[in-house]
Amino acid sequence: MSIKINRLTDAIMDELKYYTEGVGEKLDQAKDTVSKEAVSELKSNSPKRTGDYAKHWSRKKTAHGYVVYNRDPTYRLTHLLERGHMNRDGSQTAARVHIKPVEEKVIDDFTKAAEKVARS
Repeated sequence: MSIKINRLTDAIMDELKYYTEGVGEKLDQAKDTVSKEAVSELKSNSPKRTGDYAKHWSRKKTAHGYVVYNRDPTYRLTHLLERGHMNRDGSQTAARVHIKPVEEKVIDDFTKAAEKVARS
């Protein structure tokens, strides 16, 4: 395949466009997979009294990826359960750390997936 010098820039740009489209699609798949795993792990690792809090973990697609969150009406409990809190009578409720480990795992999994995509 021969390219004239005046078409070299266009040829390079075409190849870069092809590469970035492929990488973008694979990264979107990785985002989807990792966010599904995060929701699943949060549902299984969340504190369960009635089970409502654990059931309300969900994900939402945004312009740049996914957001994993706890839906209404239990979203108000996330920081109280994760960090602990003071009760009305002055006693302290212990923290039940369940979000941070999943967050760290998701970051690690997505980083590995992104590196794998970039190498291929």
